[in-house]
Amino acid sequence: MTPDFIIELRKHVGNAELWLLGVTMVVVRGADGDEEVLLVRRADDGRWTPVTGIVDPGEAPDDAGVREVLEETALHVEVDKLLSIQVTRKVQYPNGDRAQYLDHAFLASVAGDTGVAGSYGGTDGSGNAGGAEDGAGVAEPHPADGENTAAEWVPLAEIPPMGPRFDRTVELAIATRRGESDGAVLFGAEERRR
Repeated sequence: MTPDFIIELRKHVGNAELWLLGVTMVVVRGADGDEEVLLVRRADDGRWTPVTGIVDPGEAPDDAGVREVLEETALHVEVDKLLSIQVTRKVQYPNGDRAQYLDHAFLASVAGDTGVAGSYGGTDGSGNAGGAEDGAGVAEPHPADGENTAAEWVPLAEIPPMGPRFDRTVELAIATRRGESDGAVLFGAEERRR
């Protein structure tokens, strides 16, 4: 869904290119070598991606990421680490609106998760993390706001190709989670380590 502030801006600037702040949330669960990544299937084009979104005016990017995961999958998550900051390619939407994003990618985990699949421990006071739970008490996502047709934990080996930006961001998240990287700041196609 298009945020209200963008709808208001579009009344004044039409389809002109907007420079916006974006977030990508790579939510991971499971032990090293047995990781699963939270992916959503976008309703607009059917692609699988991590949860993404737009930062609202005055909102911190990490808070925006947590909000987007909750809105899109009904899961409560915690940000573990900033992974990257990068400029995305220019986008033109089917209605003609144009935008480009300064995207902030974060590694995150389900709130209260110990990192081992099946060991979810946190609740929202009603006995779950906002998403449905399977029989083992593991928080399970579901499409919560109409932006996606599916929200699933996907084993690392089964992640479909998502395009260079998302593929690289997931690779970086896994390496960071395993202690093999401390993240990277990405500038266009050139990667520069922190």
